[in-house]
Amino acid sequence: MPSDATLEYGERTMRALLGTDALYRAESGDPVGLAVLNMDTAGAYGPEPFGTYRDAGACFETLRDDAGRLPEPDRRHYYDQLCHSTLAFIAWRQRGLSFEEQLGDFLHVPAAPAVEHELAAVGSELHVLLDELGYSGDLAAQCAAWEARHRVPPDEVGAVLSALMDEAWDRTETHLVNIPAPRTDAMAVETVSGVPFNARCNYAIRKVEINVDPVLTRPALKHLAVHEGCPGHYVQFKLRETMAGSGEAAPDVLLSVVNSASSCVFEGIADCGIGMIDWEDDDDRVQSLLGRHRAGIGTGAAWRLHALGWDEEDAADWLASESLVGGDGWVRNRMAFIAAPERAVLIWSYWWGERAVAPAWDSIRTGERADFVRFLYGRMHSTSTVSMFGTLSGESPRRG
Repeated sequence: MPSDATLEYGERTMRALLGTDALYRAESGDPVGLAVLNMDTAGAYGPEPFGTYRDAGACFETLRDDAGRLPEPDRRHYYDQLCHSTLAFIAWRQRGLSFEEQLGDFLHVPAAPAVEHELAAVGSELHVLLDELGYSGDLAAQCAAWEARHRVPPDEVGAVLSALMDEAWDRTETHLVNIPAPRTDAMAVETVSGVPFNARCNYAIRKVEINVDPVLTRPALKHLAVHEGCPGHYVQFKLRETMAGSGEAAPDVLLSVVNSASSCVFEGIADCGIGMIDWEDDDDRVQSLLGRHRAGIGTGAAWRLHALGWDEEDAADWLASESLVGGDGWVRNRMAFIAAPERAVLIWSYWWGERAVAPAWDSIRTGERADFVRFLYGRMHSTSTVSMFGTLSGESPRRG
């Protein structure tokens, strides 16, 4: 349970983030914004009425100072990083930041693409696994054969994903946590085309939008059912909304903020979900390695485009040459994602998120997992704080 000091601080942070979001939307014309979801549908927490970015910056400087006095060690660390991220975002809008500065200061990860030896290691592991499953040839040939075997036609994607999401709900309740909502609250599926994402959890309208332009396989759809639905983004939002309402979480969990300290762990929780609900077979392990490879080459394409100054066509050609599955549709939507300056660094959240969350999950004893789930889902986290579950003994009790 958060301390009273943290609950109060979370309210101040929420109002300040909403105020910064309002400034950014007005100044940039970006309809998606910095706070891409606000679950405070009753409007209990209004934005701070900042007149300028200077005003917003002064507020976050004060919040950063105050973060050091919070009683919980993980909250002191997380909120310091959040303030750092938001101050960097403000600086980017005021005077500009290099791509390297945005990457390091927004997300708190190394300002570099996935390194070649790590991508090679993923490829080697994938080659060995596919060989064990009976696929012959080099890695590209193995992946092509695997994709062809498991491909789902575009007109069947909606039905297959819906059925997998139903099963993911059941397994989440059996293996992880009771979802505090009736089944009628579950996400519906809508197939879309020509959009700059593979899939999106539109929690506000309870809909998962799935892009049918890439080649899709059943293991890929199973991963997306978990990532976008249960125990991924839908459960993240539902638990945060419920826990904020009961006072078990600070109010700022009602926001989903991009380009921030929480971005990597947000994606990491969703990417680790299939293991959390004990639903992984050999083909899912293939899909997991393919997803890791895709995340890595996504950082490579974004780095070439924004840090090295390649033109978009050359970066797309490089990405296509490295992609093992997905076809031209995947390359097109991935390039549309990373080409947008306001979203480009977010591709790193897929590369760093799983590697932060998976070791933390694996380190928790079975008997402590229920408490860890509340820690993981009921607080905003950075790649540093997700492993700080053992510091909770430093929390102060709430009054009353």
